[in-house]
Amino acid sequence: MTTINKEEIQKFSNLADEWWDVKGKFKPLHMFNPVRIEYITEKIKRHFKINNNYYFLKNLNILDIGCGGGLLSEPISRLGAKVTGIDASQKNINVAKAHLTKSKLKIKYFCSSPENFRTNKKFDVVLNMEIVEHVDDLNLFIKSTSNFLKKNGIMIIATINKTFKSYIFAIVGAEYILHWLPVGTHDWQKFVEPKQLINEAKKSSLLFKEICGVKFNPILNNWNISKDTSVNYIAKFLKS
Repeated sequence: MTTINKEEIQKFSNLADEWWDVKGKFKPLHMFNPVRIEYITEKIKRHFKINNNYYFLKNLNILDIGCGGGLLSEPISRLGAKVTGIDASQKNINVAKAHLTKSKLKIKYFCSSPENFRTNKKFDVVLNMEIVEHVDDLNLFIKSTSNFLKKNGIMIIATINKTFKSYIFAIVGAEYILHWLPVGTHDWQKFVEPKQLINEAKKSSLLFKEICGVKFNPILNNWNISKDTSVNYIAKFLKS
């Protein structure tokens, strides 16, 4: 059994050299990064009752699954966290490691899928950001990633809802009209409804805590937290 979809891995491996190009193929992800960092850090501060604002993730162990070139791992590390990133694409991991020579951050990167990742460490936070819609076996993926969480640790999952609206916005709009992403980046059949995600998480001792939408504002040209979960959404879970 595996969560790896070789075609999905190859898609991102082919684009690996562009991870850190803010005007390249990953421009939408660079635009998306501020709002997801805001969400992640706010949930972590509230959950762990952190009051300070400087280097406030210090002493927290965070696992970034499907880390790509490190676009999320690096800013989380700068806030003090001890970050480990894994990705099933060796090219992505090579890019992430190479970028550490510029950022000088101490992040541990490994080329692995979650079901094959071997570590004795348990993490305070596990991040599954924009990854579940690319895996082959959602049940195995959630089960494998939940095993890395400490009891009372939190998992944050960001993905795309399976609705007609998400097909129009995330595929037709983002790929064919606006060309934000290469055509074929997403497969609507692999999008995940919140109800399905919550049910799969429950099987792995993950208690659903909250959900919110993430919506693009074309006037301000940025992403914001929203009540609308019909396209992009982020959910928080607690390890029981």
